[in-house]
Amino acid sequence: MGRGDNLTILYPPGCREVTEDVGPDELIRRLKTLAHTLQSMGQDDGAYQEYIPLAMHIADDFFLSYQSRDVQLLIACCIADVLRVYAPEAPYKDPAQVKTIFMFLIKQLGGLKDPKDPAFKRYFYLLENLAYVKSFNMCFELEDCQEIFCKLFKLIFNIVNDEHSGKVKSFMLDVLCPLINESDVVSNDLLDIILLNVVEPAKSQRRNAYQIAKELIIKCSDTLEPYIQAFFNNVLILGREEKSLVISKKVYDLIYELNHICPSVLLAVLPQLEYKLKSADQEERYSSVSLLARMFSEKDSTVALNHTALWEAFLGRFNDINIKIRTKCVQYSMHFLLNHPLLRKDITETLKLRQHDSEESVRYEVVMAIVSTAKRDLSIVADSEDLLDFVKERTLDKKFKIRKEAMCGLAMIYKKHLNNPDVPPATRHAVTWIKDKILHGYYMTSMDDRLLVERLLNTCLVPYQLPPEDRMKKLFYLFATIDENATKAFIELQKHQLAVRRHVAELIELHRRPQDEERDKEVGVRLNQLTKYLPDPLKVIEFLKKFSQHLSTDSQLLSLMETIVSPDVSCKDSVDAVTQILKKLGQPVMTNLYYNTIKMMLERVSCVMVDHVAIRVLLSLVEGALEADPSVLDSLNLTADIATEKGLKLLFVLSFVYPAHFLHEDIIERLHNLLERSSTISPSVLSVITYIGKYKPIGEVFPSLAAVLIPICQKFAERGTPKQAKHAVRCLHTNCTAESEDVFEKILEKIKEQLSFNSPHFRTSIVSLGHIAYHMPEKFLVPIKNIVSRKVVRELLMRNQTAAHTPGSTVREEADEWVEEDELTEETIVKMEGIKMMARWLLGLKSDVISAQKTFRMLNHFIISNGDLLKTGKMLKSEMAHLRLAAGAAMLKICEQKGVGDQFTSEQFYNLSRLMFDECPQVRERFAIKLHKGLVRGIPNKCLPLDFMGFYALAGQERNRNLKVAVKQYMMTDINKRREYIRGLSMSVGGEKAQSQIPLIMPDYMLVFAVPILANQPSFKDVTDTTELLNIRNCLWFILEPLMNKNETYSFGFYKALIEQMKNHKDAIRPEDELSNQKLWAVCDLAMGLILSRTKSFEMKEFPSEPRIPPMYFKKHEDPNFVNVKSYLPAELQVTAPKGSTKLLTGVKKVTHPPVNTAVNLNLKSPVGSKQRNDSRSEDVTTGSSIDLPMMKGVKSEDTLMDEDESNTTLAGARKRGRSTFTLGDDLEDQEDSTTLSNVIPATPSTAPATKKGRYGAAIDAPTTRISSYLQEETNGKT
Repeated sequence: MGRGDNLTILYPPGCREVTEDVGPDELIRRLKTLAHTLQSMGQDDGAYQEYIPLAMHIADDFFLSYQSRDVQLLIACCIADVLRVYAPEAPYKDPAQVKTIFMFLIKQLGGLKDPKDPAFKRYFYLLENLAYVKSFNMCFELEDCQEIFCKLFKLIFNIVNDEHSGKVKSFMLDVLCPLINESDVVSNDLLDIILLNVVEPAKSQRRNAYQIAKELIIKCSDTLEPYIQAFFNNVLILGREEKSLVISKKVYDLIYELNHICPSVLLAVLPQLEYKLKSADQEERYSSVSLLARMFSEKDSTVALNHTALWEAFLGRFNDINIKIRTKCVQYSMHFLLNHPLLRKDITETLKLRQHDSEESVRYEVVMAIVSTAKRDLSIVADSEDLLDFVKERTLDKKFKIRKEAMCGLAMIYKKHLNNPDVPPATRHAVTWIKDKILHGYYMTSMDDRLLVERLLNTCLVPYQLPPEDRMKKLFYLFATIDENATKAFIELQKHQLAVRRHVAELIELHRRPQDEERDKEVGVRLNQLTKYLPDPLKVIEFLKKFSQHLSTDSQLLSLMETIVSPDVSCKDSVDAVTQILKKLGQPVMTNLYYNTIKMMLERVSCVMVDHVAIRVLLSLVEGALEADPSVLDSLNLTADIATEKGLKLLFVLSFVYPAHFLHEDIIERLHNLLERSSTISPSVLSVITYIGKYKPIGEVFPSLAAVLIPICQKFAERGTPKQAKHAVRCLHTNCTAESEDVFEKILEKIKEQLSFNSPHFRTSIVSLGHIAYHMPEKFLVPIKNIVSRKVVRELLMRNQTAAHTPGSTVREEADEWVEEDELTEETIVKMEGIKMMARWLLGLKSDVISAQKTFRMLNHFIISNGDLLKTGKMLKSEMAHLRLAAGAAMLKICEQKGVGDQFTSEQFYNLSRLMFDECPQVRERFAIKLHKGLVRGIPNKCLPLDFMGFYALAGQERNRNLKVAVKQYMMTDINKRREYIRGLSMSVGGEKAQSQIPLIMPDYMLVFAVPILANQPSFKDVTDTTELLNIRNCLWFILEPLMNKNETYSFGFYKALIEQMKNHKDAIRPEDELSNQKLWAVCDLAMGLILSRTKSFEMKEFPSEPRIPPMYFKKHEDPNFVNVKSYLPAELQVTAPKGSTKLLTGVKKVTHPPVNTAVNLNLKSPVGSKQRNDSRSEDVTTGSSIDLPMMKGVKSEDTLMDEDESNTTLAGARKRGRSTFTLGDDLEDQEDSTTLSNVIPATPSTAPATKKGRYGAAIDAPTTRISSYLQEETNGKT
């Protein structure tokens, strides 16, 4: 570049020469003077031409590359002024020189980075000058203009910062904007530099650059729009991604940001995304879905309304095949629901499908989206009942993680909104079912679910932090408004917590004893039992043992635990004790499994809902409800009748669980006052006082109060209603001391006078007599026996004393087979009470064999005479139905008791089974309920013998579909309860003791009893009757289906051997009658055919027990070598053996083999006696606990809901039947357990209590569950 050597360089006045030989300091002084002079020059056309050589001179490479930073800045300012003064015709014409000059100027603009620099003002002047004149526009003429612009833009974005004033940033934009708006072309490189600053990470890390880029796009939107569209068209549609452009990798983020900055530039771009939504590439679909979900869901966004086709395409992605895409769509649902009312309908419809998604993560997100929406604005969810219904349905999801979130979400909504008095009525109505749904979670079989429901009850439904007054109002309202099934769940929840509390209390008591080997063994047994009440027993046992060791070494910890399990602990003390204990267990983090395990246990045992103060408050509320006090009813938001009924029932439930909190003089006095109110409430109040007495007799604690109670109960027992009489006798029995028991003699004398239809209190007297006989059989042994013989049997049951049988005040036609009890004649009702009375009498006697046999004969006659014991032919069908049902129910009840319950004959057993196919559907239904109650309660010591499980087979011919389904559910519950008990038995007892009990409990033995029952049905008269045989086959499959299917412990070999052994026996009643034997063997053939045709695996598995045949129903053949190989079925019912089977099976038609060879059959070895294998896991889906399922309405009346179950919750309360007092508390065992029997039987002998006599006199080391026929082992080696 020339330095003006050939030209005379003229300097403005006052300015000295600027040459290369001048020193740096002097050069700076001269340049300052020159810069100041040039700064003062104006823009006059044609002026200052004489200074063009000077302008060329200062642009010399020497000055542009001078080492001094100050010299370069002054030169830059001078050049900028030259460009200003000579604009629009700059003196620089050479393109190379122009490029060099502007690259130099850009470099100098970098000095703007630090506003604190002393030279910043001169840098700012440079920027201002360049912006004012639009100096960079002269670069448009250069081929390399885009290179210059890119460098300038990059520099500005890099140097702009928070310390720059708005004026500086404004001049920066003034420099940049013309370069876009006035340019003929915007290169992709320049576009890349601009757009990179509006997406992450620049957006967050360089906020000022983002603001510059944002303003730049807004001001230049018209110019940039075609270039941006072309860029997106290449990337999105044509797939031409330029690797040099970094922004190509962030195209979806860019669209999102541009939509925020300047939506107009995307008008032609957004529709192109529809193609991406339908792309075959999953990542492309995911990226586009992520983008659109953000754009559509943002507050005030109108994208969905402006691009309806794109919105419809986006909705389609909710059903995408890719899980990640479906999850992403659902995750944004909350934002749609909150921000866009017009889109809620579309989102609700898509969520309806996704809540049933096969992938659990998608279902989880559906729940989270709806719950999160409800937490922020419940009215949105309340307006669309579908949304909360989705969450309600997910409370039954197969995955606990989803069930937990659904339940917690609903509980939080209930706590947050329903407890707020300002909630609109519509919203309040929308969540009224939440409390029911949460409590229904207690029906789930998983222990995690039950712990969750207990936690939510105490934290959300009835928050324990509330003061007693508010807490009891919440509890009262909750209990009064939940449905029947939720009420049962609430009661079961309280019973389970009571059981855990008692187990822990016994454990704590053991730790107070001196340490020795025996104590340590008992502690181990208690810890094993405690695992049943926590999730994953095999894991928690480790932490329970650690806690036990902690108790042994920390006396304060032991003292705190004693406080928690104390029966009369207050809620505040309980909460404080729990808090202190948790502080001793380490950090409350998820990885501290010890802390979490003990916390779960403490949640179950701590009493944080009810204490003495709370009971006082609750009693006041009940009294207010009885008096119809408006203030009380308004605070509860209940009507007087509902508040009274539910309040009394709540007191009843709490008195069973927390009797110690009721044992205060003021509370008992108030209960006494309630007794005189009316005949409808007195039974409930008497039940409450009864449970208080079971804890501690009132006669011992408060003798003065007992003196008031006795005459009241005496009056009820003599002249009250039957219900009052029943509860009065119970109340007296539990609360009277030995000195005051003479009141029963007075009652008995009065009863004797009233045992006739001449007395209005005949029915009451019968009821009182039955309960006195049950509770005090020895005290009045002879008098009651005489009354039963003379008054009850001869005068009441064996004689019709009224003139005619009429159905009460209503005249009914003979066609009515059933009426409700209150429409029966008084004589029929009293006869039914007489039957119940005899059952209670026998249950009290326990061992009077002669009386039991006589009673069974009489009850049997009621059944075989169809209810008309005297066969008068005058009785109405409805009366007969009630009487035979009462007789059947009494027989079942008696059979639960060892001793008297063992006296029925096999013929009476078969006759009793007739009620399962009675002509009256109500009889069938109610008898099935009674059967189920007897089988499910108190396994193994307080339930019906396993014989009665065989009755369920008769439900296979039930024509009423609803009843058949209900009976099947009862059967499944009974089967699973027994399987659970066997698992728990093996874990807690182990070894030979478990093996000895398994055959007496195992539900697989149902088949042994079902076969003789079906063979002895009256309708089965001929083994060639195909119709009847098909009916019997249906009955057999009814019980075999749950035993064979979904049961990995099912053993084909066991069932085969069991059926073969049955077929080698004769009928026990008529062993010489060939037809009877053939019918028995034909049923065996049908059973064998079913296991052959329905068995999926013919693997000869080991089974925990050997086949045993009950001699009560089967008689051994005279020939000890007898093997019955003949089939007794018609040819069309014979089953072909499975293809390829080499085993020879009795009663089975073989297609490809010669006739059966007995010699071959003799060599078949039964696998049953072989050693158990080590891996025999069971995946039974248990139906849970003693909670009654929704269909089990009427199973328990209010006043007997918890009667006779209390002893199952503690070892000390085991049944006194000449057995070991060791029990597993099985009524409350609900944990599903897949532990194998063979793995859990310990090698070392257990330290169970001393050997007791079993039911049949056999020495049995473990507590013996009875089967009335005793399953005698059959040693027939010919099978």
